[in-house]
Amino acid sequence: MAQSDVALFAPLPVLTLTVEDQAGRPDIHVHAGSQGVWQARMLVTLGSSVTMCCVLAGETGLVLRHLLEDEGVTVKAVQGVGRNGAYVHDRRGGERVEVAEAPSDSLTRHELDELYGITLSAALDAGAVLLSGPSDHQTDEDAVPADAYRRLAADLRAVGKPVIADLAGDRLSAVLESGLTVVKVSHEELLADGRAADGDQDSLVKAMHQVHEQGAEYVIVTRAHDPLLLLADGVVRIVRMPRLQAADTKGAGDSLTAGVTATLARGGDVEDAIRLGAAAGMLNVTRHGLGTGDVEAVLKLRELVTVERLEPGADDTGAAGREAKVTPRDLAERTQGS
Repeated sequence: MAQSDVALFAPLPVLTLTVEDQAGRPDIHVHAGSQGVWQARMLVTLGSSVTMCCVLAGETGLVLRHLLEDEGVTVKAVQGVGRNGAYVHDRRGGERVEVAEAPSDSLTRHELDELYGITLSAALDAGAVLLSGPSDHQTDEDAVPADAYRRLAADLRAVGKPVIADLAGDRLSAVLESGLTVVKVSHEELLADGRAADGDQDSLVKAMHQVHEQGAEYVIVTRAHDPLLLLADGVVRIVRMPRLQAADTKGAGDSLTAGVTATLARGGDVEDAIRLGAAAGMLNVTRHGLGTGDVEAVLKLRELVTVERLEPGADDTGAAGREAKVTPRDLAERTQGS
């Protein structure tokens, strides 16, 4: 029996302070942040048990442990010698304005070895493993070396665990070398990595097939406001959903990855996984909290997600932009009684 549904490799979470406006007065929120944290938050929302494997260090690390555990995440952490990063954002004007940031310290060889060991141990007791990158605010590209991801993916596949990766750049290349179950990547990341010549659909589909040939069983590509693309069993599928009014688009891709991982960890198939993931990402954009949502709303939204085979030569770029946006009232009417 798995001790956790998902083992999550999230090496360097960060502490976030966000200033909001509440009736003309500053309202300060303190949370754990980073890609892995947002994924963990949505996984817990969807009812999955999560063991997060990370390094916690310094004053910020002490606070992060309490915040993560308070959200229902099981934390297996290496006690680091440096510090976890932190940032302060001001949202009182409606947009995120960065006030200050302090990146995490890079991992030492000893910390990385310990983190590798606790991740492998947690993974052996989990239904699936999710490999997440360091925070976007981490300025040192060598903070967590790509080769650590390669070795971890190889060992996890060797013991028969489904492995999902939400990575780009050298880290994506590294896990593909080892082989894995699912890669989720954005079209912007494919362009930045030189995997796609441009952002048109044909180029993205070609890049997806190349990523599959390099080691990913399934490939998911997000395209901002355009429909998702899924490559499974040699066939590209287009994933459509209503466009909801966006409060904050940041974190939507991480919610998508969480929904996919939650389904696969329970033995579901990839089409069921992409439907739940799309619904989780769709709801996340309506909220200011990253990786947040209501499980009942996600399950109802899942019924509005369609998955269709993409016929050769078809061009669905921009299709989402031609769909009417959905207001909260529309959403309530569509999901009533679902």
